Amino acid sequence: MKKKFIKRNFQKLLLEKEQNRVVATDEIKTVGIISTEEISNWIDVKQAVEDHFKVHNTKIYSYRPYSRKQETSFKHFTEKDFNWKGQVSQPNFKVFIEQPFDLLIGFFNKKNLYVENAVLRSNAKFKAGISKVNQDLYDIEIAGYPKNTNQFLEELKKYLIILKKVKN
Repeated sequence: MKKKFIKRNFQKLLLEKEQNRVVATDEIKTVGIISTEEISNWIDVKQAVEDHFKVHNTKIYSYRPYSRKQETSFKHFTEKDFNWKGQVSQPNFKVFIEQPFDLLIGFFNKKNLYVENAVLRSNAKFKAGISKVNQDLYDIEIAGYPKNTNQFLEELKKYLIILKKVKN
């Protein structure tokens, strides 16, 4: 039932944000990453992003399904971190979502209401992600798979250079 309400609010917010979208022209200095625990366990996305874009202090949050057995983590979020309206209720994750990153990378390639909702609600100025998930979430999409992290980041960097968001 909760998922149904979140999905309905997600669709409303998606339409609203799409109509009011403004693409920032700022150079990228701060980067946030939203991913899944599955991907984060076998790829160090944070380190790869820092190496490619020569930025420091990149922040990452990964989605993992809720389990009572797992301890609360400051690197993960679950479906329990969203209220019935789809708003973030967990304070640390809320701070992450509200941070105005110059670039937010949605590093996941499977549809997931909670991960997509996190990307949508982010206050990032520019959003990039893997294509074929939800094109309405991003300012730019790059075709690829999480396994090809370097290829994805190289392609993203090419476009960001063209847009003058990063220096060569």
